[in-house]
Amino acid sequence: MDLLIKKLTNSIIQIIAFSLIPFLWWLVTSRKKMSFFEWIGLKKVKNLKENKLFAWILMVIVLVSIFSVFIFYILKNVNVAYSEYTGLGIKALPSILVYAFFNTSFPEEILFRGFLLKRIGNKFGFTIGNLIQALLFGCIHGILFFSAVGILKSIIITLFTGMIGWIIGYINEKKAGGSILIGWGMHAFFNTVSGICYTFLV
Repeated sequence: MDLLIKKLTNSIIQIIAFSLIPFLWWLVTSRKKMSFFEWIGLKKVKNLKENKLFAWILMVIVLVSIFSVFIFYILKNVNVAYSEYTGLGIKALPSILVYAFFNTSFPEEILFRGFLLKRIGNKFGFTIGNLIQALLFGCIHGILFFSAVGILKSIIITLFTGMIGWIIGYINEKKAGGSILIGWGMHAFFNTVSGICYTFLV
């Protein structure tokens, strides 16, 4: 229970922290044009039954899952965020879900795909916007592991997470009508699986 409360508290802090700059930016530039939720991409998914959206989601989940086995292997002896769940079993599941959905994926999707991609994309075009947000997304994850795994594995982590960021950005903007809900769901799914792996397999 203490772990769950800790994750709920941390989630609120993370969401506020990651939303602050986007909110202030919207307040100054776009509050008279549209709501914050619309501006950031927290809106209904368009073309849900078109553009083969479900096929895209399934394909990405399969590919990421395959690559994740390799990433999981190179990080197996490294202390990561999910390490605190090791050996806790099923009782850790509520905390894992809160952490995966609200402590990591939701604030990260707001910042990277909801804010950076959309603002940079509006200025310089989707291709540049998606590339920049994906590089930043990957670099942040790589830097977090640099001291523990060294430069080569950090580069692999950077490329892997950057690739995920790029794909999510593409699906959000090109297949889901600019909604970040699909990306949030996929991101949360990947993080949930990672947490379960550390809980039951490590």
